[in-house]
Amino acid sequence: MNNVTSDIEFKYLLINESDKRYGIIVNTVGFQSIHPYNTYPVKDHPKDHYFNKNSGRILNEFQFVYITMGSGELTIESTEKQEIHKGQLIVLFPGQWHTYNPQKLVGWNEYYIGFNGDIIRGLVRNSFLTTQSQIIDVGLNEELVTLFKRALEIVHRDNIGLQQHLSGIVMHMIGLVLYESNNNKIELLNYQQLIENAKIIMNENIFNRISPEELANRLDMGYIKFRKLFKKVTGFAPAHYFQELKMRKAKQLLLETSCRVKEISYSLNYKTVENFVTLFKNKTGFAPSEYRKFSR
Repeated sequence: MNNVTSDIEFKYLLINESDKRYGIIVNTVGFQSIHPYNTYPVKDHPKDHYFNKNSGRILNEFQFVYITMGSGELTIESTEKQEIHKGQLIVLFPGQWHTYNPQKLVGWNEYYIGFNGDIIRGLVRNSFLTTQSQIIDVGLNEELVTLFKRALEIVHRDNIGLQQHLSGIVMHMIGLVLYESNNNKIELLNYQQLIENAKIIMNENIFNRISPEELANRLDMGYIKFRKLFKKVTGFAPAHYFQELKMRKAKQLLLETSCRVKEISYSLNYKTVENFVTLFKNKTGFAPSEYRKFSR
C-alpha cells in the first residue's frame, strides 16, 4: 500500500523469505506534514499501523519517528505523557503499547521508518537501542532527513534488491542517531558547569533585576545558545527559572518575616506590587497575604 501527496508520502512493503534471511527488513517508510487542526493520524494506513490517539497501538516492528518541525506528545506503556519537540527522534519497540500526536495548534513534520530482523534484535541485546532511551535528541540533522528521503525514493522505484538497499540505510540511520545523541550528551556535560554558574548568579541576584540576555553576556555566550542549553539542562527557560527562584524566596519571606507584602515585592525587584500579587496568585492559587495566613 502506498500514498503520495505534497504533505503525505508513505509505503508499506511486502517481505519474502529471502528478505528475512538477510537480517534486516524494512516494513514501512513515510513522511507526514500535519498542519494545525488537521486530523491525526491520517486514515489511509493499514489496520495494523493505524491507531486512535486515545487508544494507542502495539506494533510488531521497531520504528524510528523523527520530528523536524512542530511539537507534540508521546506516551509509552505506563510512563507519563512526555513532550516531543523538533529535533527529537522516537524509538518504538515491538510489542510495546504507545500513542503520540502533534499539538493541535502547532502540528508537526514527521519522518518514520519501520524495521525488524535478527541484526536489529542483536543491537537491542547489546544495548545499542534500549527502552531506557526512547526519546533521542539528535537535533535538526540534514543527513538524517536525506536518509529518510532516500529510503522513500528507493521504495517507490521498487527495484530488485530493494530490501538489501534499505537495510543499509537503516544501519546508517542507527549509526548516525547514536553518534549524534552521544555527542550531544558530551556537549551537555561540557556546558553543565556553565549552567550551574548561571544558576548561582541568579541566586546571588535574587533581590536584583537581571535579564537572561545580561546573564548570557556575563557567561560570554550568545543568548539563543544560552537559552537553549539552559532549558535542556534544567527544563526551564532562564527567565522562568529566575521567576521560580523569586517566588520561592517570596514564600520564605512571607513565612519567616513580618515584612509587608509591599516590602517583599520591592525587595525582590518586581515592577509593581500588583504585578507581584498577580504572579504569586497565578503560581500558588493564593494572594500573598492569604498564603501567609493559611501556611502559618
